[in-house]
Amino acid sequence: MDLFEYQARDLFAAHGVPVLPGLLATTPEEARDAAEKIGGLVVVKAQVKTGGRGKAGGVKLARTPDEAYEAAKAILGLDIKGHIVEKIMVAAGAEIAEEYYFSILLDRANRSYLAMCSVEGGMEIEQLAVEKPEALARIEVDPVMGIDLDKAKEIARAAKFSDELVEKVAPVLVKLYEVYSEEDATLVEVNPLVSTKDGDIIALDGKVTLDDNAEFRHEDHKALAEAAGGLDPLELKAKEFDLNYVKLDGSVGIIGNGAGLVMSTLDVVAGAGEKHGGQKPANFLDIGGGASAEVMAAGLDVILGDEQVKSVFVNVFGGITACDAVASGIVGALEKLGDAATKPIVVRLDGNNVEEGRKILADANHPLVTVVPTMDEAADKAAELAAAAK
Repeated sequence: MDLFEYQARDLFAAHGVPVLPGLLATTPEEARDAAEKIGGLVVVKAQVKTGGRGKAGGVKLARTPDEAYEAAKAILGLDIKGHIVEKIMVAAGAEIAEEYYFSILLDRANRSYLAMCSVEGGMEIEQLAVEKPEALARIEVDPVMGIDLDKAKEIARAAKFSDELVEKVAPVLVKLYEVYSEEDATLVEVNPLVSTKDGDIIALDGKVTLDDNAEFRHEDHKALAEAAGGLDPLELKAKEFDLNYVKLDGSVGIIGNGAGLVMSTLDVVAGAGEKHGGQKPANFLDIGGGASAEVMAAGLDVILGDEQVKSVFVNVFGGITACDAVASGIVGALEKLGDAATKPIVVRLDGNNVEEGRKILADANHPLVTVVPTMDEAADKAAELAAAAK
């Protein structure tokens, strides 16, 4: 779960990371009130889960409450890379002397954590990594040992901080790791981490991603999720069924068993769609190893609820769960859904008990179901049906 900046700021504050005062607002009037409470120079910042807010006009300085009102008026409703601004944060301004960068993230490939740090913050990390890779320190962090003061100093020195700054920055890095560890995050990023003209180190902007698998350990994260919103209603529905679903912008609904197979299916459908008016995958949906009637019904229910979907491609390779069980699941799912199932469904089965599975579907003879033997042919048929739909 990705948090908004204001939520990350609140988490930082709860763990003792130095931050500036900030208040959430959803109307220009609330922004003006927030600016009055904070006093002095404030920054009005769009709360969207994407970068490039400043370039898009989503970050504005305001010297008075009335200026904050006008800034909020200009920012609310703004479209920033497809994200409509519905919330803003009014934060105290800072007299910045220098900007730095720090992040701690899950390094899945090496089964460890990775700390990245630089004395050159402010710019996007991808840009820094390409243009000045020598300026970005990458330090492996042992998940058992974590980041204590000595490790934090090692990171800061590798990032080329001066000895004086190492002593100031290191304690903040320890606190940021505390956020990462205790909140079960997969990413904590601060860009920029700043030094003010008074010599204080402050986390001026924050990005936090929490691990959904750790929700059971954090009752308070439920409130964060509700406030964070951002999930498509279909994604929320899929989450209720514990389905691995991501909505995409296409017309062919995809159901598969196994993330690798589903990813391959997306590519094949996209390729086939080019021959049929540019049809594209409408989603990623992995039902995992089991394909019972209940699981298949839940998956179909989610996909058929997407108005953009014109056809559905069920692509299953029978392994642990045999194809006859999958086929029975599809038949049972269509019985459960009844009149709610209205869009053509192309099924490709292969693997364990494939002939038995195809016979079950043939015997059911459901008018919406077309069984196609190969993955390429099935993708082509699904794209053709989507293109033919009104």
